[in-house]
Amino acid sequence: MPVPLIKGNSARKADHPVAALFVDRWSPRAMSGAEIPLPELLTLFEAARWAPSAFNNQPWRMLYARRGTPHWPLFFDLLAETNRIWNVNAAALVLFISKTSFDHNGQPSRTHSFDTGAAWENFALQGALSGFVVHGMQGFDYDQARTRLGIPEGFHVEAMVAVGLPAPTETLPQPLREKEFPKGRRNLDATLCEGPFRF
Repeated sequence: MPVPLIKGNSARKADHPVAALFVDRWSPRAMSGAEIPLPELLTLFEAARWAPSAFNNQPWRMLYARRGTPHWPLFFDLLAETNRIWNVNAAALVLFISKTSFDHNGQPSRTHSFDTGAAWENFALQGALSGFVVHGMQGFDYDQARTRLGIPEGFHVEAMVAVGLPAPTETLPQPLREKEFPKGRRNLDATLCEGPFRF
């Protein structure tokens, strides 16, 4: 029987009015190992597609592998050992990369990572709406990702993302169970300045 995704509002509260989705989305690790049908996975990529970007350049590219396919070991083996422990039950692994130049003039794009971050956020929010675990990671071998996945110069490797169906926290190894809860955020006044930098 499917396990519902725990909502972030079980452990945190916004200080100002925002849509529930922003508080409810978080990054669990417990996944069931069940397959996500490709059409449902493509919905997350479709959400990413509609992110904003400078000059509508859409610098994001997404490479992915689904569990049980020939591509899976190629992606899984890039992960740091600490991430392999819980990603054994992911349904898919996604690598976000960004094109570092503009298509229309070949000039460098200073916002390629910023824009690709917007695509990642769309992906993550759609995943939360769909009831999936979506967890971003930097714990993988960036150099090997470029080499093994044939990523050419002119593209920046950004992050890896695990996607899966939720499972009970008890399915995780003991040290990870203690981390499996929605985390808070620092107060807005520690992040926000009206006027010049004053942190």
